[in-house]
Amino acid sequence: MRRIPEDASPAPARASRLARTLFFVYVLLVAYASLYPFSGWRDVGLSPLAFLNGPWPRYVTAFDITVNVAGYLPFGLLAVLAIYPRLAPTAAALLAVAAAAALSLLLEAAQSYLPARVPTNLDVLCNIGGAALGAALAQHFAVLIGGGPLSRQRAAALLAGPDVDFGLVVLGLWFFIQLNPAVLLFGSGDLRDLLAPFDGRARRPEFFIVIEAATTAANLIAVALILSALVAPGRPVRAMIMLMMLAALSVKTAAVAILMRAENVFTWLTHGAQIGLAVGIAGALAAVALPRTARLVLAAVLLMAATVLVNLAPPNPYLADSLKVWQQGHFLNFNGLTRLVSALWPFIALGYLMVLASRRLK
Repeated sequence: MRRIPEDASPAPARASRLARTLFFVYVLLVAYASLYPFSGWRDVGLSPLAFLNGPWPRYVTAFDITVNVAGYLPFGLLAVLAIYPRLAPTAAALLAVAAAAALSLLLEAAQSYLPARVPTNLDVLCNIGGAALGAALAQHFAVLIGGGPLSRQRAAALLAGPDVDFGLVVLGLWFFIQLNPAVLLFGSGDLRDLLAPFDGRARRPEFFIVIEAATTAANLIAVALILSALVAPGRPVRAMIMLMMLAALSVKTAAVAILMRAENVFTWLTHGAQIGLAVGIAGALAAVALPRTARLVLAAVLLMAATVLVNLAPPNPYLADSLKVWQQGHFLNFNGLTRLVSALWPFIALGYLMVLASRRLK
């Protein structure tokens, strides 16, 4: 893959609205993950930047370094894609690395006031290194995005406009929440952890199976209908829906395999999830034949119904034992982030559906 020449004219390329939106969302996610759980704020009487002159951390693992580098790699990549072609590739990369350094310093300084977090100079260096790696990769991808092959493929497969770009972000966040192994398959909108502790009354497994199947099916159909509203006329929307579902299930399986023991890799595939998948896929493939307005209304109704069901669901009798072996450890902050996005996602999606409906009516 070729590099963008420094003297290449940016005229044929176009700035990516999608990259700018993704970059903004990613910054918010990084900030939340860095400061979670947002409790116990206190002033220890030291400068918030004192960690810069401190010694290297005593106990450092390859995992710690990998996580910090990987966490800022998308930052550097998205920053360059959001800036290009307004700046030359090298200038965009330098600005992206500088922005990553500023954000990392700010968040590490804020961690000085959190008893659960320990800011270190090594974290800052790893974050900057990750952003630099992402920026370097972006110099190869930018030419594909701005008027290149990927841009042409997107234009052929999807409708044009910022509304569609934001819709892709909504779907991207839906993929992101599949990374949490503790939530129902495709489940989202559980506000109980945010509003009040919830132990729940244990019920018979048959009751949970019904709740899980209905939640899975309703969310699956709703997401499929959101995707159908973005697809250009004449494109194979049903094939695209199936590919999206397979990708989401692959993400779910990979997340469980990484975060939990290998023997629990298909823990998420419970009896209720299997029923929900079968009903949801059949319903989604049939519902895309509805008129656009009907699809938007049905997606909104299903999202609201699924959110109510998630908040009424009793403790999962299938995951209870498996989650006992899940030592969150380094993933505690990541788990808190996925839970937040999962709780907010259906409300973001509902707002987006209302925007889609109102824009068509104008």
